[in-house]
Amino acid sequence: MKKVVLAGGTGFIGEYFNKKFKELGYEVYIISRQKQHISWKDQVGIIEALEDSELLINLAGKSVNCRYNEANKNEIMNSRIQTTTILGESIQACNNPPKIWINSSTATIYRHAEDRPMTEENGEIGSGFSVNVATNWEKTFFSFDLPKTRQIALRIAIVLGKNGGVIMPYRNLVKLGLGGVQGTGNQKFSWVHVEDLFQIVLFLKDKEGLSGVFNCSSPQPVSNRKLMEELRKTMNVPFGIPSPKWMLEIGSLLIKTETELVLKSRWVLPERLEREGYTFTFGTLDKTLQDIL
Repeated sequence: MKKVVLAGGTGFIGEYFNKKFKELGYEVYIISRQKQHISWKDQVGIIEALEDSELLINLAGKSVNCRYNEANKNEIMNSRIQTTTILGESIQACNNPPKIWINSSTATIYRHAEDRPMTEENGEIGSGFSVNVATNWEKTFFSFDLPKTRQIALRIAIVLGKNGGVIMPYRNLVKLGLGGVQGTGNQKFSWVHVEDLFQIVLFLKDKEGLSGVFNCSSPQPVSNRKLMEELRKTMNVPFGIPSPKWMLEIGSLLIKTETELVLKSRWVLPERLEREGYTFTFGTLDKTLQDIL
């Protein structure tokens, strides 16, 4: 059987990938802190799983949906650096390592952009905690010299799908009548449907000449104003009270998260993917929301 290894494969994206790979006839190995899977502390087990595998996908890392206090910041950073390091060292120990290692990164690596879109070639790296996490994560990933394993870092935008991820809190806000613009409403929202994320992985796996960094986001990002409007329309909610920045600050304290997740303008285009010929199944937000809501 063809073999795929999902590191950190128990979250919203991991569960989706697990199901889809099994449907394609793959044997799926999961590395996780959950007891029923291969433990991050079991390097022998990790090497065994990677041996003769076709593909390693690393999705591991503490969720950024929390308050950025020192303890959480350390865990967000370390959970990404340590797991990536363990995987790199395990690949080096393999006789027949995976042909391709796809590591998560994040579209948050780019600066707040309301003036122009960010591509792999012309995007400007931002500053601040989230950007430091992203740059250190990629640096760790690309620090490994792996002659038999192709390496791709996916700068993933906000992932939308049916039963989890970011769509849940947005849906709840709209239901409660709080689905108006957030902040100025001008900040850009870049997203990708979880099914496109999966298809992109398959696409990159089969394109053997490709490596390096890829933006993983739909080709038609929208403003926050448009996002909230489309959500209301799809859910048949006629109005939504806007949330100015000060209100979001209070709300984010109450639900223990950061306003950056909503207020940062992520304007990201998948230039390399489109140039290589990838066609998005869910290229527009209305089609995506119709599918998942």
